[in-house]
Order: sequence, then structure tokens, then C-alpha cells
Amino acid sequence: MKSIFTTCAIVILFFSCKSSNKESKPLTTTDFIKLYSTLSLPANITDSGLENFGDTATINNSVFTEFIPDSALQNVLSGSVSKYIIHPAGIIDLKTIDYLVTKFTSGKTIKLVVFVLDDKHHYKNSLLLLNNQNSDGYRYSLSVTNEPTFIIRKEKTDADNKILYSRNGYAFNESVNIFTEVMNDSNAKKVNDIINPIDTLAKFNKYSGDYITDKKDFISVRDGKNSLTYIFFIHFEKNKAACIGELKGEMSLVNETNAVYQESGDPCVINFKFTANSIKVKEEGNCGNYRGINCPFDFTFKKKKLNKTKTG
Repeated sequence: MKSIFTTCAIVILFFSCKSSNKESKPLTTTDFIKLYSTLSLPANITDSGLENFGDTATINNSVFTEFIPDSALQNVLSGSVSKYIIHPAGIIDLKTIDYLVTKFTSGKTIKLVVFVLDDKHHYKNSLLLLNNQNSDGYRYSLSVTNEPTFIIRKEKTDADNKILYSRNGYAFNESVNIFTEVMNDSNAKKVNDIINPIDTLAKFNKYSGDYITDKKDFISVRDGKNSLTYIFFIHFEKNKAACIGELKGEMSLVNETNAVYQESGDPCVINFKFTANSIKVKEEGNCGNYRGINCPFDFTFKKKKLNKTKTG
């Protein structure tokens, strides 16, 4: 009898240890990807329907940050990921890249974000798609096409019972690892409005911010795919708007204070020099496709100071 109990104890201990070892085994990137079910395309989601969208399963915060950088999460969530419950909403697998559509819930706040991984499962970029806590009176929705293009829509009815709307579509550019705006349609735009396509992007890096002369002469600088790259949008109007220039692109730091914009096959080259409170923009190549004939990119803009919020 004693021998039987001893044998049973050994068997139980063996399987217990085996189970424990299995549970403590690190999650591989393949395992992480498998947490997401395939997202059926085309897809349509509204801000009011976010609560019921996606898988009810959750991903542990510490596990998620093993594969998605914490800095990227802070950019799209505007704060720490620790207060959110993470749901794998769906995956779009294009072989060379994966789009991980992920839902973050904190109390009544729900955000939908897409993260891009390359074929080696390395993080490349992210985009905030929907947020159910907008306070501008618009109803927001998202459409995802087969390509995929992520089309963010908003609409509301004004005082004259007219429906105001805008549609902004974004597609991921693998050559530079950023989301590019491919659609911008709105009936709410005024003739003299200047639409800044990168205004809502993250600005946590050293030189990110807005540099302005006035509301029609400015450059916005936002975080790029890493600390050495920045996305920028520049607009200027000279000679009473007789000469207008506008360009959106990505600059790369070449040293501590200097950056350059240069795209393959494009003769336009622009140098940027940063100081503590300004940016100097100097055209070096031929950028005539982005400006009037007699107004090259050659300006210095002062950095806009952030409004300080009083505490206490």
C-alpha cells in the first residue's frame, strides 16, 4: 500500500512540475500574434459600438509591453497603459506586415488602436482609430477597407439642420514606416482654413511641437518612428498669398541639432536646424513641386510655448 501511495505521489509531482514549467514558459511572438483572431474586412465600427466590438479575451499588460514598446503606448493612449484593460480586437495579416487592432478600456473610456508589426514581428508604428470620449459634438466611426485603408469619419448636425462631416483615410507606408493620409474630404472646411494633417499626432520627443510666425506661416513637428525621426507639416503664404508653399514629410536627424528631408527620386531636399526655441528651414534641392515659383523654403520659426496649467 505504501508503495502505491509513493508511486502516485511521484506521478502527481511530475505532472504538477510539468504544468508549472509550461505556465512559466515565455510567450513567443508567434504565440502573441495567435491571441488575435482574423478581422473580417471590410469592417465598420462606431464610437458608440466600441464596447461590444472585438474579442472579450484580455491580454496582460506586462505581456503586451513585451511586444509593443511602452513609449508607443504612451503616445496613443496619452498616458500609462497600466490603467487599461487590453482586448485583442482583430488582426489583418498581409504576410509582410501585421495590423493588430487592439481595444483599450478604462472605466467608461474606450480607445481603438492599430499597431503595425513587420514580417519579423518587430513593432513599426501605430495609429489611434477611435475614442468614445470625444466632446466636440461629432459622431465618430471607422471603416477599414481590404487594402487596408483606415477611414475615420465624423459628422454632426449644425444649428441649420445641415450635416457637417469629414473623412480622413490613412494607409501605412512600408518604405518609411509611417501612416500617410490618403483621403481628406470635408464639407465643414472654410475657404481660408488650413488643415494640419498631423496636428493630433504625438509630440513627446525633444523637438516635437509647433513653430509659428502666424496662423498661415508655421511648421508642425511630431514624433516619428523613433527618437531620430520626426514627421513635419509646413505651410507658408507670402506676398499676400500670391506665393504659397506646403509640404508634409519625414525628417531624419543627422546630428544633435540638424535634420534633413530627402526622399528617393525627389529632387527636393530641405535642411532643418533646431535651437532651444526655434527651427530654421532651408531649401537645398529643388522643391518647386511644393511651393510657388519665387518663394523657396527659407524661414525661421519660433517655437510655440505650451500653456501651463495651474495646480493647487
